[in-house]
Amino acid sequence: MRLINQRLSPPALLALKLAPFALLIIAYVIGSAARLADNPADKLLPAFSSMANAIDMMAFTPDRRTGDYLLWSDTAASLQRLGAGLGISTALALVMGVAIGIFPAMRALLGSFVGFISMVPPLALLPILFIMLGLGEVSKVALIVIGIAPLMIRDTSQRVMDLPREQIVKAETLSANSWLIVWRVVLPQILPRLISSLRLQLGAAFLFLIAAEAISSESGLGYRIFLVRRYLSMDIIFPYVAWITFIAAMADYTLERLRRWLFPWAQMEGTT
Repeated sequence: MRLINQRLSPPALLALKLAPFALLIIAYVIGSAARLADNPADKLLPAFSSMANAIDMMAFTPDRRTGDYLLWSDTAASLQRLGAGLGISTALALVMGVAIGIFPAMRALLGSFVGFISMVPPLALLPILFIMLGLGEVSKVALIVIGIAPLMIRDTSQRVMDLPREQIVKAETLSANSWLIVWRVVLPQILPRLISSLRLQLGAAFLFLIAAEAISSESGLGYRIFLVRRYLSMDIIFPYVAWITFIAAMADYTLERLRRWLFPWAQMEGTT
């Protein structure tokens, strides 16, 4: 039997999925034990007990100065910025992507411009955003939008242009005007792709969020990580990184389930 035709049993599939995580944990435990044996005060690879104590302090013990539970207040602040950035980017991708993809005049006007903007490194614009928009929430949300919206617009417009021309012609034959074609022909086919495009940009959105919070913020997950790094508090940094990863994974899973629920036919057609 060729390897490409191999069928794995459910237990084998589960074991293979869990194996990389188990190996990572084992490697960390071995490395941490070795470093702590040489130096019990080592902070680079703290023991899991130290991280558990740090989680208890950050998540379940009120801060002495503010009275807040820091992990949850940081999470709320970051999710507000992230949600605003993703929402604005998705709206721009839907409106501009469809316009560029379906209307030749809009494609000529904005197609090259969006392509050019998408090549600009977003982090290079961060000082400019802080100077022009200040150090508040607007500049942080703007960085997320600038970082992911152009790519989502390009992806959406390309999906529109890839639609079979025969569908447009048939709709025109039935006397549908441009807006009805957009509503009844284009939107149902590109919305699943828009959700998939948003999923693909989640990692980049978190990157821009953390970068903005690290440079100028008074709350947020990125702010907390860069605040405690000066004390080499890896027992806090590691759990925060794991928590960010968990949030991103859950967001990705939720969007995928939403796409399958709203557009079950898209899965059968192989839409990704």
